[in-house]
Amino acid sequence: MDLNDLQNRAIEIRDKYDELNKAKRGITWNEQQLMAGFVGDVGDLSKIIMAKHGLRSMDDVDTKLAHELSDCLWSILVLASKYNVNLEQEFQNTMDGLDARIDSELAA
Repeated sequence: MDLNDLQNRAIEIRDKYDELNKAKRGITWNEQQLMAGFVGDVGDLSKIIMAKHGLRSMDDVDTKLAHELSDCLWSILVLASKYNVNLEQEFQNTMDGLDARIDSELAA
């Protein structure tokens, strides 16, 4: 599965969430609400990482870590779609910029 396939799957699930939320609560989440959900997931991820390093007690840490990383990726893919960001291209641009900056600092 490539990034485009992952994003399409994420959007498919977001559409199902929209359908569920509309049926159960009469609303769908906007971009700000999606972002708030993402922040919550990042907080959960932080707690899991703390547990991974013995700072919290938690059962089945590795499974929870994999799940939460996937949740965070889902949010990023959905937000990128909502804001028409080409993640594949922007990731490459960001990595190229970081690579050049690191090379420059190493050469100094």
